[in-house]
Amino acid sequence: MRGALILTLLLLVAEGIGGWLSNSLALLADAGHVLTDAGALALSLFVAWFSRQPVTAEKTYGYLRWEILAALINGATLLGISVWIVLEAIARLHAPQPVGGALMLGVSVAGLIANAVAARMLHPSNKGSMNVRGAYLHVLGDLLASGGTIVAALVIRFTGWLQADPIASLLTTALIVRGSWTLVREAVDVLLESTPSHIALSDVRSALEAISGVESVHDLHVWSVTSDVVALSAHAIVRDATQQQDVLECACVMLRKMGIHHVTVQIEQREMFEHEPHLHP
Repeated sequence: MRGALILTLLLLVAEGIGGWLSNSLALLADAGHVLTDAGALALSLFVAWFSRQPVTAEKTYGYLRWEILAALINGATLLGISVWIVLEAIARLHAPQPVGGALMLGVSVAGLIANAVAARMLHPSNKGSMNVRGAYLHVLGDLLASGGTIVAALVIRFTGWLQADPIASLLTTALIVRGSWTLVREAVDVLLESTPSHIALSDVRSALEAISGVESVHDLHVWSVTSDVVALSAHAIVRDATQQQDVLECACVMLRKMGIHHVTVQIEQREMFEHEPHLHP
């Protein structure tokens, strides 16, 4: 990730200067995305280090949730930048600005190469971590933007059609918004402790109630602490006290196969209506 950050900073300087000199909105928009890329990558590096700090008595999960906060910040920043690009592009569609097509083309080609290299660096690790995926989406968005800018630069250079510049920025922004919105939604779901999208709560309940000795399951919750840490808590009625240990062990093995590794199951020999009125509607 450090190599991707260095490439991004070099690209930021090149596109910022190139966009200003050529008066290209597509390049300036790309430079704006690159600026957020640099922040996203720097934040991701910091969070990757910070989240590994040891747990404390006050923070029993450590700092794992910082990964989710970083992903939320990255996604929200991209959405904010996209709004600015759309407003500027609409203004330029009504009042086209002169653009230096040759300089725009040269810088955008360099940007395409740099973003492709950075995306390649981040791709192997973007699946497991929402934090890294946020940074990866930033870079991937810039890769798409660079491709659109190259097309716009060629159109302007050979046809003189200046509207190609804002149209390119609008098309790439639409693609970026889609990925950013998904990232923000997933981060919010984790912070709200929603059931992970790849786990069906009804299947978990059925699997627990299928364990020999389990009469019923209530107060069942499954949530993500961070990208690769899924937790579960549940109450299970097990009448026979001699079966309680076997039930716990079977539950842990079964839930591990479902991708749930942090398990808390409260075993009860009888209903506790007087102590848990809110759990027994």
